[in-house]
Amino acid sequence: MNASGNVRNGIGMTSDRTRRRMIDRLRDGGISDEVVLRAMSKVPRHLFVEEALASRAYDDVSLPIGSGQTISRPYTVARTCELARNGTSLKRVLEIGTGCGYQAAVLAELSQEVYSIERIGALLSGARVRLKSLNCHNVRVKHADGSVGLESLFPIDAIVVAAGAIEFPKHLMELLTQDGRLIIPLGEGKQYLTEVTKSESGYDLKKHDEVSFVPFLSGVVVK
Repeated sequence: MNASGNVRNGIGMTSDRTRRRMIDRLRDGGISDEVVLRAMSKVPRHLFVEEALASRAYDDVSLPIGSGQTISRPYTVARTCELARNGTSLKRVLEIGTGCGYQAAVLAELSQEVYSIERIGALLSGARVRLKSLNCHNVRVKHADGSVGLESLFPIDAIVVAAGAIEFPKHLMELLTQDGRLIIPLGEGKQYLTEVTKSESGYDLKKHDEVSFVPFLSGVVVK
């Protein structure tokens, strides 16, 4: 991604200085992958929220983006990307749940190719505009059901799911390379950001931070 300065910088609560304070908070909160922190510092989060909410864009909170969805808090995005990267170089990443496009823009800084699937048409339309304005040429977005029909994307180094499930979708694991990782909120009642690694013996699961996401749903919403 190569965002132009006049698009990125902003003023006041949307300035580069404000973004640096967000990065300092993420580092203090335990995010240690400097590659992820650099990616987060490059992406102007205020462009992915409504103008009325821009003053809160760099607070560590989730914010509404319409259609009953939210943009995840910066810490959750950073942690998800840190787990997906796992200290390695990423060639191809699949994101299920484009939302407003913010996490896809961050992933674009971390991977050679990003494929992002969104089931809600109205959200995807806005995400496309934002990603294009930031020159995220390595991101491909699609209006589709993220739970089916993704075999053509194989092989994938990491899959991130921006919706909560009780059990991880095993069919997604088939798309991963050996040692590839699925990062997904899992749990009934309480959700935990869960890292599922594909191994020779099957799947290895690790629970991480407690999170709160909308449910993983199938089907496509036109508007």
